[in-house]
Amino acid sequence: MAGVKVYTTENCPYCRMVQAFLRKYGVEYTTVDVGRDREAAREMIRVSGQRGVPVTVFGDEVIVGFDAKRLRELFGTPVTDGVYDVVIVGAGPAGLTAAVYCARKLMKTVVVSENIGGQATWSWAIENYMGFRMITGEDLIGKFEEQVRGLDVSLELDRVQSIRKEGDLFLVRTAPGNAFRCRTVILAPGKQPRTLGLPGEDRLIGRGISVCSTCDGPLFRDRPVAIVGGGNAAIQTSIEMAKIASSVALIVRGALRCDEIYINRAEETGVQVFLHHEVAELHGDAALTGVTIRDRETGKETTLDVEGLFLEIGLVPNTGFLGDLVALNERGEILIDENNHTGVDGVFAAGDATCIKGKQIIIAAGEGAKAALAAHEYLLGKGLPCASTPPDL
Repeated sequence: MAGVKVYTTENCPYCRMVQAFLRKYGVEYTTVDVGRDREAAREMIRVSGQRGVPVTVFGDEVIVGFDAKRLRELFGTPVTDGVYDVVIVGAGPAGLTAAVYCARKLMKTVVVSENIGGQATWSWAIENYMGFRMITGEDLIGKFEEQVRGLDVSLELDRVQSIRKEGDLFLVRTAPGNAFRCRTVILAPGKQPRTLGLPGEDRLIGRGISVCSTCDGPLFRDRPVAIVGGGNAAIQTSIEMAKIASSVALIVRGALRCDEIYINRAEETGVQVFLHHEVAELHGDAALTGVTIRDRETGKETTLDVEGLFLEIGLVPNTGFLGDLVALNERGEILIDENNHTGVDGVFAAGDATCIKGKQIIIAAGEGAKAALAAHEYLLGKGLPCASTPPDL
């Protein structure tokens, strides 16, 4: 199918997802790197009104972001497979690791996720994952994905809308209307970025406000930007954006909560840090033109003329689609025991959307492995041989 154009940047994980989707369904497309080509960036903004990637254009159709539902409606085909041993919801470190372990147990496995990598792909630099002194989030997830794609695992880029029990099986439905029937479910939906909740924020998302600096950072070369947050992700983003932007302000509600090693790096790169400040107001109609910040101790307000605002203020669990399927805690996290069992037979969970305290990539990966082993043990305990297991095993 000719005439599909994808506006991208070099390190954008969601751009990679769009391209993977199009390749899977045999759709011909061209890519334009708007991080390197200023004229192409202006063209993308004219076509879509967006200052964020990816943007996919097909005729009169303009698709903003990785919209799995719309992409599948335009280019996909219905899923018609039979019963799976396991459906894994989510393709972050937990979900992808679970997929590897399920495949090794010869379980008929499908991973359903609207993106690959989750929040791990947003990391500019990971320095605490064993085996790598330093690796970007995109590169690490690329290695995860490569290993999964080398196994007998179906990877569906789709958004799960609901899960319900039907007799001895589970029915997993997606937003475009696909359905997967399975004997067990592993929930690894991860988390999504928290937003400020200010007037005008929804309008300015993708028009100056971004939750993915690795995606949209190159569009703000030589422009003033601000980052909101006080943890490792926020200060790492500040350090990396200082290499791109004309100026960088870091807005922190309280004190910095990052590793000490990053503080010196931020000072060396010239990041201006506003401790005990919060964003009080957003400015701009068609695009962000500035923000007003307020000193939380004195009440004094300051206006910053910035064109980009990157939000690194934490994450919330992607558990809204579960309804009353499993029990959640007060933070919306899935309650599990030490062996990744939920309160529902046949449903297991792993990763950052669970009540496990440590929210680290290496912990999520380990929990994904445990969940896969628990699901396999469950099938064996029920006397249900895995669908892919030869009869003589």
